[in-house]
Amino acid sequence: MISFDVLQKNIEHAKQGIEAKKSAVNVDELVQLDNTYREVLSQVEKLRAERNDLSDAIATADQSQRPELLEKAERLKQTAHSFEEQLKATKQQRDDLARRVPNLPFEEVPRGKDEDDNVVLRKVGNPTTQAQNYLDFALEHDLIDIERAAKVSGTRFGYLKRELVLLEFALVNFVFDELMHKEFVPISPPVLVGENAMRGLGYLDKDPDEIYHIEKDNLYLVGTAEHSIVPMFSGEALDVDSLPFRYIGFSTAFRREAGSYGKDTKGILRVHQFDKLEMVSFAHPDKSNDEHLLMLEIQESLMKKLDIPYQVVHICTGDMGFSAANQYDIESYIPSEGKYRETHSTSNTTDFQARRLNIRYAGKQEKGFVHILNGTAIAVGRVLIALLENHQQPDGSFVVPQALRSYTNFDRIKHQ
Repeated sequence: MISFDVLQKNIEHAKQGIEAKKSAVNVDELVQLDNTYREVLSQVEKLRAERNDLSDAIATADQSQRPELLEKAERLKQTAHSFEEQLKATKQQRDDLARRVPNLPFEEVPRGKDEDDNVVLRKVGNPTTQAQNYLDFALEHDLIDIERAAKVSGTRFGYLKRELVLLEFALVNFVFDELMHKEFVPISPPVLVGENAMRGLGYLDKDPDEIYHIEKDNLYLVGTAEHSIVPMFSGEALDVDSLPFRYIGFSTAFRREAGSYGKDTKGILRVHQFDKLEMVSFAHPDKSNDEHLLMLEIQESLMKKLDIPYQVVHICTGDMGFSAANQYDIESYIPSEGKYRETHSTSNTTDFQARRLNIRYAGKQEKGFVHILNGTAIAVGRVLIALLENHQQPDGSFVVPQALRSYTNFDRIKHQ
């Protein structure tokens, strides 16, 4: 949630940032509600002080003075109750509107309307000029079964089989080993979270149709491990001297893929269920930019070790996430399509989620809201696609990249 102090100090800046994120929130209305809240709060505090003074006076008054003082106390009580009800209602209105405000983008974020305005920062690796489409290759080698998955679960599901399953867990173990060297704590979190957690993250205010909701239990299926890792510290104050808190979480992720009908309907690129390893960091505000660049550096390091050509993209204001103040994507080259496709994303959400979830840091000299960052380590299905296409050989086989061979019992997939 946006800081109301930040909003009040630079209203025009907030308006520009909200517009850049393609939000239609009425900033003037929000400012007026905050002003009203502050005015009523001042009255409430004044009345509370008067009631305290009156209570002291009643305690020391003689019998002749008490009836008049008690009558005055009752009038003050009723007036205070009226103002407190007004304060509660105003705060509710203000906070409901504020929850629709996206995180304001950093100045260095490219301004733009959609993905066409994203900025490619660099390309790394030598793209393969030719490769068989990953799905054709997988079907020939009995590595994926989408027809039977459709029979059981419907469209946008798939069975991974044989060596592809082993390759998935090789990726998982490889990433855990790499990230633990960077002081990331491995964690396997719940995949069902409550409404308070999901709302605190900001996802119910922007794209609620993207999330699977189990109405009977009022629980939500996570779209990434971040959804259950971040809220586990809600309502807590973290020791400032122990920051950053870094986690690498593995979970199955669930997404409706709302709005993507007709896109990538065949295969495992855009599915409702997939496995994912996600980085999450709780950092001191002064260190969050460095932490963000560390996550991007880790993502690039993993891609280089897997020998997958990629490009780094700075996401523009109109295409970035609701909670993000700055966002980078990594797109892997897919030879059969002759283009780059997103496989990784990393965002600095600053104190946006921390305010909503009340996650603070505290020490002897300072306290405040932590900054929260997230980043894909590996989205398994999409990286498997990139591996299958970029490591094909002229003889039609697939060679396991060197970085994964110690985690598998094979180094090649080929026709029997």
